[in-house]
Amino acid sequence: MTEGSSVQSHGVTMLSLMEKLEDLKVELNNDTYIDVVLQSLPPSYDSFIVNYNMNGLEKSIHELINMLVQYEAMTRKSKPSVLVGEASTSKAKGKGARRWKRKKEKGTAVTATASTGGALLLLRRERAKERSGPQ
Repeated sequence: MTEGSSVQSHGVTMLSLMEKLEDLKVELNNDTYIDVVLQSLPPSYDSFIVNYNMNGLEKSIHELINMLVQYEAMTRKSKPSVLVGEASTSKAKGKGARRWKRKKEKGTAVTATASTGGALLLLRRERAKERSGPQ
């Protein structure tokens, strides 16, 4: 089986080959048929094969093919979608990207000293009220 082809059609092919072997009087047990089917699967079914072997499942060849069809449907649903878009034509910003800076107010600077006490704090509160506007 090739990667990406239908496991159901592969299963039908394998069943027809097994029937031909039976017509030729070749007697193989069910485990041999299952091993042949599992070995004919592509690498994308490796996790299924490991799970099947680790759990010691004893299924008929028809049940195995049904399980493979269900696994294929489940893995096709869960494949992530890839979105493709056009590249941006705008230039990338450099390290010195512009940042918004607060405008400095004109006037005299007030320094906090022992003599001014809380004058600096009061001045800042007044300016904040002026900026926020009437309430």
